[in-house]
Amino acid sequence: MGTAVTLVTTASARCPALLIAAPASGQGKTTVTAALARLHTRQGRRVRVFKCGPDFLDPHWHQLASGAPVHQLDLWMNGEADCAQRLHDAARESDLILIEGVMGLFDGSPSAADLARHFGVPVLAVVDASAMAGTFGALAYGLRHYRPGLPWAGVLANRVGSARHADMLRDGLHDADDWMGALMRVQPGNAPAAAKAGAALLPERHLGLVAAHELDDSLQRLDAAADALAATPLGQMTVEELQGWAVDFPAPASKIAVPALLAGHTVAVGRDAAFCFIYAANVQCLEQMGARVVFFSPLHDAALPDCDAVWLPGGYPELHTAQIAANTGMQASLRAHAEAGKPLWAECGGMMALFESITLADGSAVPLWGLLPGRVTMQKRLAALGPQHLTVAGHTLRGHTFHYSTSDSSAPVVARTARPHEAVAPDAGEALYQQGSIHASYFHAWFPSSPEAVAHLLGGEGHA
Repeated sequence: MGTAVTLVTTASARCPALLIAAPASGQGKTTVTAALARLHTRQGRRVRVFKCGPDFLDPHWHQLASGAPVHQLDLWMNGEADCAQRLHDAARESDLILIEGVMGLFDGSPSAADLARHFGVPVLAVVDASAMAGTFGALAYGLRHYRPGLPWAGVLANRVGSARHADMLRDGLHDADDWMGALMRVQPGNAPAAAKAGAALLPERHLGLVAAHELDDSLQRLDAAADALAATPLGQMTVEELQGWAVDFPAPASKIAVPALLAGHTVAVGRDAAFCFIYAANVQCLEQMGARVVFFSPLHDAALPDCDAVWLPGGYPELHTAQIAANTGMQASLRAHAEAGKPLWAECGGMMALFESITLADGSAVPLWGLLPGRVTMQKRLAALGPQHLTVAGHTLRGHTFHYSTSDSSAPVVARTARPHEAVAPDAGEALYQQGSIHASYFHAWFPSSPEAVAHLLGGEGHA
């Protein structure tokens, strides 16, 4: 079935917007983005937050802070038209749009800077100034002027040691209007209980931030960050001042209509502490395809809900191996589902749980569900990272890969992923395994990039 295109005549939508970026990862842009969203949401404003590039963890914090779904924006993974549509739709119903960048401002292709220039969104740079003084000004100047035509909002100093330190940083700026304030380093006296003694306000683990739903005091942490931001010039801006960052988001010339390839199908989506890497836009896409989406817990539920297909997403199965192995009811239910010829799409961590065993970082081997032959082994370093595309039944999905384990399986490999603008190679990319009605890969798919491919994975052969 082809993809329909509908002409759009809606006028542009105007809304204040900021892209929060940094010179590198680890500078604090997630904390600042979530704090700014929380601050304005508390004041009664409608805030929509987006994440630049593929990321499953930061959006948990941004959704908690804003109370609204968080979608990804990536000029390659989404495509320009999809990004434009999401921004236009958000601008029509919001008082403020925030976009968190990825890595450093100019890192990657396309980069956060490319997105800012393409849509005219002003950039707020967050800089960890804990170990600098006058160089802060040079860094801010370079970020602002490195690429001509970059929309600019200013710079916020993070992890500042004292008021005197803040003064030194501000005095080093070439343009005093760039100063958006200073956030002080978290100290025992100005942090929530769980973040005292020098601990991070938003804690991390090997794949990034700990998800907000895993902590009992997540909202308290966000409120503490918002309170700190409220003392800065950035946090004290009025509604009228925010209009200085207003952007016109034109409606795309055409809107791609999602074909109803899963009409009448019920898709069960695993969702719990072990399986939580779910793009909100993927669930939205399934619903737009006509599917009824139901959620279940692979860790805690004894059986699958009544469904036609299963999506087992990525997450942290390596942290929950005992529960996975002990849930023999779910194991039997998944096996019966597959033996009945019903589709099962397993992504990254979801695929890992289907193998026979996993070797953990300490060398111990633990059994898993055994629906796929082979085993996975945890690594101390990243095994793969980056954008990828995967062709399924003649249709190409875009997405990415990010994992700390490797797999060894005799399951048939029916396709492989490749990097953007590169051809598939037999010894590169991620394998797509197929065992009966099971498709499994380390590849994380962005469903809106090809509903037809998704229909093949979740709707069976007759729906490709």
